[in-house]
Amino acid sequence: MSSAGDSGDAAPGKQNEEKTYKKTASSAIKGAIQLGIGYTVGNLTSKPDRDVLMQDFYVVESVFLPSEGSNLTPAHHYPDFRFKTYAPLAFRYFRELFGIKPDDYLYSLCNEPLIELSNPGASGSLFFVTSDDEFIIKTVQHKEAEFLQKLLPGYYMNLNQNPRTLLPKFYGLYCMQSGGINIRIVVMNNVLPRAMRMHFTYDLKGSTYKRRASRKEREKSNPTFKDLDFLQDMHEGLYFDMETYNALMKTLQRDCRVLESFKIMDYSLLLGIHILDHCLKEKEEDTAQNAPDAKRPGMQKVLYSTAMESIQGPGKSGDGIIAENPDTMGGIPAKSHRGEKLLLFMGIIDILQSYRLMKKLEHSWKALVYDGDTVSVHRPSFYADRFLKFMNSRVFKKIQALKASPSKKRCNSIAALKATSQEIVSSMSQEWKEEKRDLLTEGQSFSSLDEEALGSRHRPDLVPSTPSLFEAASLTTTISSSSLYVNEQYPHDRTTLYSNSKGLPSSSTFTSEEGTIYLTSEPNALETQDDNASVLDVYL
Repeated sequence: MSSAGDSGDAAPGKQNEEKTYKKTASSAIKGAIQLGIGYTVGNLTSKPDRDVLMQDFYVVESVFLPSEGSNLTPAHHYPDFRFKTYAPLAFRYFRELFGIKPDDYLYSLCNEPLIELSNPGASGSLFFVTSDDEFIIKTVQHKEAEFLQKLLPGYYMNLNQNPRTLLPKFYGLYCMQSGGINIRIVVMNNVLPRAMRMHFTYDLKGSTYKRRASRKEREKSNPTFKDLDFLQDMHEGLYFDMETYNALMKTLQRDCRVLESFKIMDYSLLLGIHILDHCLKEKEEDTAQNAPDAKRPGMQKVLYSTAMESIQGPGKSGDGIIAENPDTMGGIPAKSHRGEKLLLFMGIIDILQSYRLMKKLEHSWKALVYDGDTVSVHRPSFYADRFLKFMNSRVFKKIQALKASPSKKRCNSIAALKATSQEIVSSMSQEWKEEKRDLLTEGQSFSSLDEEALGSRHRPDLVPSTPSLFEAASLTTTISSSSLYVNEQYPHDRTTLYSNSKGLPSSSTFTSEEGTIYLTSEPNALETQDDNASVLDVYL
């Protein structure tokens, strides 16, 4: 598991007792790791750069480091040991792909003592993190190291196609031999930075069988919870904007298909949640205590190492979705169902489990006793589909885009809406009466007026009387609490609302498009030309 989210304290009552792995003290393991990596990486710089060949993936280099030292190796106070390096040229290419220079790699791993972390899993592996928070060192079993070595050609191809991935970034595979004991270690990226306090940490597989944190795990200062705990704590899921959600799900789908092609299963998504507007003072104190090495001159961050960089597609800059700054540390912005602002840190971990014979037997036995679809061990295709479905439906959700409200500069109060409507209606009503009186004095028959009135009933887009305009105004108030204003490009000339041609009134049309109300005066069908017809636009 590539995380540094825990403080690394020993179990209660055993704070002063040093951990051991295969009967070897962790301090001896840390010292041998730093000595061995320091020698092999330094020796590798003398080799010229060239293209990676197929046989480079299967090369194993070995060096013996006696305690008294030799012509090539320094003296040390640890037992004599032999240090092996797997595929040195291939891993050198991987480090260069992620922008890791040899000097930076050596500085991170060998300049300061490694920090030991606690292990929330059941593997019994030891975890160390570098003092600058960049790299995780994990002990692995023989089968896992062998599987990683076989995986390297396909891993190489996948990284060439897409270096932005949530899959672990492997930077080195080594083995320390001492007293007939082999201790294999892998160096990879750190998913959870210690400088950012994780208020919640989850290990998610998409299964429900025994997927709840144990009582012992819950007693830790920074426990790692599991699927059932997430469904209980975050039952509504985590919400992203549309662009971030699409980028995240696209990355997860691509990574799961890669793992499925390698017949890999039983992997997890390590998810760290930092609540931005929660315990700000506590966050500042933790940052001051756990800040990475600031004395290092010109320290360069590893490329594509943050969660935000990992989910962005090719061609997008580091600030394509969020402008990264030291405060976010590359976290993915999200919101909880309670509206809390969050930063998420994540990565797929434990990918060195292939669906071999023992895993097939384990699934068959558990399927007889429990529901086979709920157990974590399953065939790779089913595991990938279940994993993606769980992430898509229960963990990650997108915020539905809402239509943007009008600018405040173009909005007034509700009172302005009513006042403007009344002013328009009263003006139109007065002019209608005057026009009607003029028509009567000219001797126009009532029958012609009736025909015009009957014609307007068959035109729903006409505004024949005052109540219809009031209804339109009340309709606009229900659409938005914002008010409307009169477009100033049409001056206060309301005398031209009616045509002067033949003394007949022009028709007033009410339309609504994209949240905008248009009240337009148009000439009568009998009119052929009227260049003075005005348009009154009322915007909501």
